[in-house]
Amino acid sequence: MSRYLCKNAYICTEDYKKTMNIDAHIDELLAKLHPITLEEMKGIRLMNRTDTKFVTNKNKLVCLLELVQGKYYAQFTNNSKIANYMTTYWDTDDYHFYMEHHNGRVPRQKVRARTYMDSDITFLEIKTKNNHGRTKKKRVEVPDQQITGEDGNEEFLQERVHLSLTDIHPTVRNRFHRITLVNNDKTERLTIDYDINFHNMETREEANVGPLVIIELKRDGNVYSPVLDILRHLRIKPCGFSKYCIGMVMTNKKIKQNLFKKKLLKLHKLAKS
Repeated sequence: MSRYLCKNAYICTEDYKKTMNIDAHIDELLAKLHPITLEEMKGIRLMNRTDTKFVTNKNKLVCLLELVQGKYYAQFTNNSKIANYMTTYWDTDDYHFYMEHHNGRVPRQKVRARTYMDSDITFLEIKTKNNHGRTKKKRVEVPDQQITGEDGNEEFLQERVHLSLTDIHPTVRNRFHRITLVNNDKTERLTIDYDINFHNMETREEANVGPLVIIELKRDGNVYSPVLDILRHLRIKPCGFSKYCIGMVMTNKKIKQNLFKKKLLKLHKLAKS
């Protein structure tokens, strides 16, 4: 018998989908994981970090959470192991940042305002992906999602993306839940995002990714990762996923999206599997 056999192996059957409340089961499994506080998390510095994304669905997330029992901690903040996020992406009138990603350009950047809703803290952030596939993030705390030129925000943008606030505007906003796991050796973090909802600030269109779950593994170099064995066993494969680009494609039918069509078909299959 495989050591990675999920106790609830029947979770992918139609009967289970009809009768079991998956969200409640996720809560139950999270409650069994030992907690790690945000303060303790600050001491985990992944200096030679590599990031890998995976996409799956809630059914397989249940199996994943069973199989990490005893191997991982769950971040515990404000009496909960599930955090709530809201992010607004900003772009130029010709969607410069979106098109850079669509066309596969590197290095490329994204500008966003992210709010940690449970603590009501917001950051203006610049994400840069370089030619080696590494992503670096620079951020500055701001009062709320309404970004202004006060407190050096203008200079922050000019220095990093060579644009001012008059050159960019809000495009897509998302909201989602996040679970953060840390392995026992504290050499990696696993973020698990789900219930992702989009609102387009221009078209006013709404969309969501249904049961899709986005997993990102952040680890210290190439050290052994317990969860990689589990992911392989569950046939959860690496798969890129940009919340900004997918949100744009799902809520703005006029934008160029040729290169994302195959991605959307793959995501649709993953959601139904």
